Amino acid sequence: MANLKITLVKSTNKARSKETATITALGLRKIGQSVEKADNEAIRGMLKVVSHYVAFEEI
Repeated sequence: MANLKITLVKSTNKARSKETATITALGLRKIGQSVEKADNEAIRGMLKVVSHYVAFEEI
């Protein structure tokens, strides 16, 4: 199964609380920080919610 590299590219200062909670649940805290997560439906759904704050690519 493939992995996804997820990078926070935009500040979450003015984000809604649901979006901020999703970004925190992904393990992102600072702009430019990257994490690797397994590619599954749950992670894809989280990325759909915060797609304008993160960049992601398949590894």
